[in-house]
Amino acid sequence: MDFSFTDEQQMLQETTRRFIANQYGFDQRSRILESAEGWSRATWNAMADLGLLAVDMAEQDGGIGTGPFGTMLMAQAAGDGLLLEPLLSSAVLATRVISQLGSSAQRERWLPALADGSLIAVLAHDEPDACIDVSRIVSKATRDGDGWRLSGRKSMVYHAPACALLLVSARDNDGSVCIFAIDADAPGVTHEAFRTVDGQCAADVTLNDVAVAADVRLHGDSTQLQAALDYALAIYCAEALGSLERALNATIDYSRSRVQFGAPIGSFQALQHRMADMLMQVEQSRSMVYLAVSGSLDANPGQRRRVVSGAKILIGKAARRVSQEAVQLHGGMGMTDELAVSHHVKRLLAFELRFGTTDEHSAAYSEQMVKEAMAAE
Repeated sequence: MDFSFTDEQQMLQETTRRFIANQYGFDQRSRILESAEGWSRATWNAMADLGLLAVDMAEQDGGIGTGPFGTMLMAQAAGDGLLLEPLLSSAVLATRVISQLGSSAQRERWLPALADGSLIAVLAHDEPDACIDVSRIVSKATRDGDGWRLSGRKSMVYHAPACALLLVSARDNDGSVCIFAIDADAPGVTHEAFRTVDGQCAADVTLNDVAVAADVRLHGDSTQLQAALDYALAIYCAEALGSLERALNATIDYSRSRVQFGAPIGSFQALQHRMADMLMQVEQSRSMVYLAVSGSLDANPGQRRRVVSGAKILIGKAARRVSQEAVQLHGGMGMTDELAVSHHVKRLLAFELRFGTTDEHSAAYSEQMVKEAMAAE
């Protein structure tokens, strides 16, 4: 199978990498991480100027429209650079939700602002018992004249403290799950802000009888919402791949410079075997990323979800294995904030937990396989 990329796609990845190398070095990222906001508006505006926020937006909506593989390569570079800005939350997931579920008027209202960086939107979807399965949403949307009232609690909403627009999933009077676009500071909306294990800003969001107008309900259905979540998960796997690659390369570089018993530790055969195993984990993850992104737009929901869940499972296990080896081969230095490898370890731990845990996807994968086996009988 040909895994080569177009010149445009490769240029997009190189542009992202150069931007990170020149304007988002480790020291600058550390200052952003330690800031009160936990992300940089200046960096976000610079990314908008480069067109990175419009990469996953169709040309008819004013975007660049490089397709899923262009977005994948951009996300991979972002994972390498440990970006703290809401690239996945806003420029991929929220943009995809509005693009796929929004009406023409709603797309015209929000997508240009998302592309130029003046608007940050995030999906407030996860709940204590509902993450990878849209059908388990319990937040309520109740009719109130021509409008609606929203009530519920959303867990672990990445970059909610940075956003101006919340895309809230809720179940309406008919039992259908739908999306409402509301102001992040609307009356009745409260945020309990915190930092995730890898330092990104997030919040638990409570909706207490929030009044919203009729025109902010997106017109798509739960099937389209699930498709958007599956697509974003595939792109998130690509971001994790970038972090895996950097953790591996940092470990190899360290093994060449760290001298013990008069020789670089990378010359010791036992450690070479461990780094070879790390490389195998990374290359398997790369194959699964390509498979997940290729299948992320599959019209068959069962097939699509099986592919992305399979990628999440394998890459989640690789994240744990590569992280542990990276820390052990660095020794005590691997746990210090002064080395980038410790931050990649935290980012990979966060990957295991976001968009559903490895265990949750293992259960979903098994359930889908059983369904397909029964259908084939």
